[in-house]
Amino acid sequence: MSTLNVPPVLTSPRDDAIQLYRAFKGLGCDTATVVNILAHRDAAQRSFIQHEYKAMYSEDLLKRLVSELRGKLETAVLLWMHDPAERDATVIRQAFLSDVTNIGAATEVICSRTPSQIQLIKQKIYHSKFGIALEEDVAVHTTGDHQKLLLTYLSTYRSEGLEVDREKAMKDAKALYKAGEKKLGTDEKTFIRIFSERSRAQLAAISAAYHDMYGSSLKKAVKSETSGKFEHGLLTILKCSQNPAKYFAKVLHEAMKGMGTNDTALIRVIVTRTEIDMHYIKAEYLKKYKKTLNDAVHSETSGHYRTFLLSLLGPNH
Repeated sequence: MSTLNVPPVLTSPRDDAIQLYRAFKGLGCDTATVVNILAHRDAAQRSFIQHEYKAMYSEDLLKRLVSELRGKLETAVLLWMHDPAERDATVIRQAFLSDVTNIGAATEVICSRTPSQIQLIKQKIYHSKFGIALEEDVAVHTTGDHQKLLLTYLSTYRSEGLEVDREKAMKDAKALYKAGEKKLGTDEKTFIRIFSERSRAQLAAISAAYHDMYGSSLKKAVKSETSGKFEHGLLTILKCSQNPAKYFAKVLHEAMKGMGTNDTALIRVIVTRTEIDMHYIKAEYLKKYKKTLNDAVHSETSGHYRTFLLSLLGPNH
């Protein structure tokens, strides 16, 4: 569901392309105009603008943006110019190729997306854009149980329906208890199998059954039985089965708390979720942290970069 704060656009993609070209001309870039246009256009409009720009000026708009913008604003705008599936593929690829390999970002994207979103990235985008299959890239850049989890999660069919089988949920809860808290050591295969095969609704039911049967949470079991990147993957799958918006509100809070700001995470979550579920994330953020997400972002950012992110977030309420 799109939550982009797009006022009725009175200009055509052609007019937008002309305005952008004028903003780039002369000494320096009229960044305010660039931000104002692009932050208030949805995926289809952005695509049309790119098409019109190329047709009129025989130049790739993305390449022009690279040469005109700098730093965090450039990163955010370039990611925003893609459609959602392309963005996800780009985040994963960049996470694998960055100087400090940011496996956490790739894990977050893979483990928080729905089966149909994953299929789109895998089948239509990743290989054609980067010349390597997503599974191959994951295999190259990950190891151990973390690798097994991601590869199984990418290749296993899961329903997106809301149907729940309570009996099966109790059976799986028992299997997870026996694989973890009940035994010495952990049977990781069982965690990987159940977390990869069950739908979000079913996994949420398993989590509820686990609590009813053993008086402790499945989340705590994952934390005590696993660690590192493998734990991060399992927790992402589990939390997104229950409340994806709450999960992303926490990622945003973590990115902004303490000294300094993790701008990579801030950009990644705001830009990739704006057209998906941002109004839910904003509500969860306010509920948990007692301040609006807009206010938090405002206090951690500045300049055109701040304007751009706040434009994506929409009204402050």
